[in-house]
Amino acid sequence: MSLLTPTPKVCSWTQELDNPGSLATYVAHGGYQALRRIVTENVPADTIIAELKTSALRGRGGAGFPTGLKWSFMPRGFAGDKYIVCNSDEGEPGTFKDRDILRYNPHQLIEGMAIAGYVLGAKVGYNYIHGEIFEVYQSFERALEEARAAGYLGDGLFGTNFGFQLHAHHGYGAYICGEETALLESIEGKKGQPRFKPPFPASFGLYGKPTTINNTETLASVPWIMQHGGQAFLELGKPNNGGAKLFSVSGHVNNPGNFEVPLGTPFPELLEMAGGVRNGHRLKAVIPGGSSAPVLPADIMMDCTLDFDSIAKAGSMLGSGAVIVMDETVCMVRALERLSYFYFEESCGQCTPCREGTGWMYRIIHRIEHGQGRPEDLDLLNNVAGRIAGHTICALGDAAAMPVQSFLKHFGDEFAYHVEHKRCMV
Repeated sequence: MSLLTPTPKVCSWTQELDNPGSLATYVAHGGYQALRRIVTENVPADTIIAELKTSALRGRGGAGFPTGLKWSFMPRGFAGDKYIVCNSDEGEPGTFKDRDILRYNPHQLIEGMAIAGYVLGAKVGYNYIHGEIFEVYQSFERALEEARAAGYLGDGLFGTNFGFQLHAHHGYGAYICGEETALLESIEGKKGQPRFKPPFPASFGLYGKPTTINNTETLASVPWIMQHGGQAFLELGKPNNGGAKLFSVSGHVNNPGNFEVPLGTPFPELLEMAGGVRNGHRLKAVIPGGSSAPVLPADIMMDCTLDFDSIAKAGSMLGSGAVIVMDETVCMVRALERLSYFYFEESCGQCTPCREGTGWMYRIIHRIEHGQGRPEDLDLLNNVAGRIAGHTICALGDAAAMPVQSFLKHFGDEFAYHVEHKRCMV
């Protein structure tokens, strides 16, 4: 069985199954055994957290924060309600892996959340699902009904005192709700805007109670670790980067899709799995971690391995693992114009640098692309981006600024050409 189950066209084992997302299929392949063992044997929470730390499982939603360490922040002695929240608000351009977990392997996520509830003393969990994939929300609801009917969710699991309730929460497509505190505000029925931190969710989260928030792929990795051991998971990847990871490959490749490979896999191998660059063209640039990650030119990216540390050393971020491939026909000014428009539209408007700066950057890039650029615009763009990054409540400001800064750094000659010649280089 694959670790996480990418799409059937990519993962061979799912092609052999009639209904890979069903409870019957999941149980037949060892599903819910880890949860049963942990609950019935009353495995100490510290033992499970230690196993997660050994595994070097890092957050699969973008930040790459160590999961075991994050779980250790939860005040397990707290007497009141606590919550587990799954962030399935997959709204960043280029990212489409979590929805396939929800489609093709929802029970592994359900089991992972139930284990998290056991470890952290939370009796209730919520899975916040992006609003523009309603059919995925509906299929996850069916999986929840299956799990409840079979006794894998609810009160007194496996004849013990442990109970765990899990609910799906449907968002409405706002990118800002992928930020964890904006997500909490949305679940509470408020406008989805980020909160000031501190306090952090581990002490003041959903409904003001201690809350742990993890990404879909992160939580879905937990049952495999509990079945096979943290060391086995670590050895799938490389030091400080345990396990395999799903990569969403899109753009100018012959076979776009989700691919599950060990962390530390050389990028050229992933590119080959995706069928190589389309139409025999040359690779020009790659955004390795979703649209908010800094772009890397082909010569740098082809020397990278796919793990958090190597991509960071190269000057970008692994992020969510959304790999956007661009070939030699791409106008980098036009590409950045489209990205900047997205962040301008998706800013929640709470912070002045982001509210005003994202629109300012978009308008400058728009006029450069349309033959109205001025020589001073390139310095102005860098200046505006620098005044946004690090000056907002959440990371959306950084997400808007980093592409601008990296495009100018690596492809500044194209921007200068636009300004001088009023047209594209390509």
